[in-house]
Amino acid sequence: MEKIEEQQKYINEIKELNKNNENLKYCILTMGCQLNENDSEKLCGMLEEMGYTKTDNFEDANIALFNTCCVRENAEDKLFGKLGELKRIKEKNGTIIAIGGCMMQEQHIIDKIKHSYPFVDVIFGTHTLYRFPEDLFKALQNKEKVKDVIDIDGEVFEGLPIKRDSKIKASVTIMYGCNNFCTYCIVPYVRGRERSRKPKDIINEVKELAKEGYKEITLLGQNVNSYLRVEREKNIEFEEYEGVNSFATLLRAINKIDGIERIRFVSPHPKDFTDDVIVAIADCDKVCKLIHLPLQSGNTKVLKEMNRKYTKEQYLNLVDKMKSRIPNLTLSTDIIVGFPGETDEEFEDTLDVVRKVKFEQVYMFIYSRRVGTPGDRMPNQVPEEIKHERFNKLKELVESQIEENNQKYVGTVQKVLVEGKSKNNPNMLTGRTDSNKVVIFEGNNDLINKIIDLKIESEHMWYLKGCLIGG
Repeated sequence: MEKIEEQQKYINEIKELNKNNENLKYCILTMGCQLNENDSEKLCGMLEEMGYTKTDNFEDANIALFNTCCVRENAEDKLFGKLGELKRIKEKNGTIIAIGGCMMQEQHIIDKIKHSYPFVDVIFGTHTLYRFPEDLFKALQNKEKVKDVIDIDGEVFEGLPIKRDSKIKASVTIMYGCNNFCTYCIVPYVRGRERSRKPKDIINEVKELAKEGYKEITLLGQNVNSYLRVEREKNIEFEEYEGVNSFATLLRAINKIDGIERIRFVSPHPKDFTDDVIVAIADCDKVCKLIHLPLQSGNTKVLKEMNRKYTKEQYLNLVDKMKSRIPNLTLSTDIIVGFPGETDEEFEDTLDVVRKVKFEQVYMFIYSRRVGTPGDRMPNQVPEEIKHERFNKLKELVESQIEENNQKYVGTVQKVLVEGKSKNNPNMLTGRTDSNKVVIFEGNNDLINKIIDLKIESEHMWYLKGCLIGG
């Protein structure tokens, strides 16, 4: 708490520096996962307390902020492309440029920024996000270049300001870091080891969100179903609160909080999907029955080389167990195509799992080499053209299943959380079902931020069309 109070002093110092400047703006570009989006909400909260307001245009911004991801190579290309554009804007407007997030934990990226983009003012890492006010103050007051990155695991800090993007849906991080070391993944190296937040802090945050009118909560972590596992395995003392000593008990505790109507979570790991979690999902009426269960590959040999610690058969058995115990269960997944050494026959195993499970949603990725991971050093890298061929084959199968899955919604009544106007058609409202299907319908704006019943009239691959009951 003392460190956060110190950062609050820097927030006040910057506010004082800016007191004679009206209409100061910031623009933030967030890359990557929901954890990054949650971090960006904290960065926005700090900046707004300093007196800045948000703009979507870098040309208008006094501060240009990037919260980076290093899971895919295209994120690097996007960052460096934007930095090239910003050089002109900085020369014209004196814009302060700050870069944080996972990519800043990679030394070769920092070296490239220093060499090719020396006009960047602030670099901070995943473990030093809480010190952003101090870093920004040094850049503003002393006109110095700031690099604030540490390699050791960061602490869990509570009490940071936060400016949420939505008034009805909120993400709540329950743990940081990862201990799994999948061979394709850079996350453990840039996010550090698993650290869980205290049960009391999580429960109190969700209760506060409920008081503010939030209806849907998404629990975030690199591996949410190992929440408090490290503490239990290493006999590290932690204070139970409302009976919370595991992920399953956390779900049950949040399910009891008045005002919260939907609970989601990402991402669990199949190897840690214990029976108590399955039973909790079945028992808790507010926990959405769309569960994200990353597969990555359907072949046991490839899974072993990925260090996933389960086989094809174990994954399918887990799916069968979940479907037998959780009524109305639907599943989404992640799949990587073209992992080093993957053969055509091994890829067919992935297609086989997809056919058998019939996922509601599939997030498909072409394998991307990440410097510093074992996968990057593996021989037999799959040629790009073969990766794309397999990706297209998987995409074709998934889309045929989506069309089939969507048919089961037509004619049914679904509870839909109304999020606002449709981006593609401002005359329609849009929302999501419990199973995360997008539904558009005609309705009055006073339905926004409510959960309502809609009858599904038709399916259109990526969305459903509904109507008000009796409308």
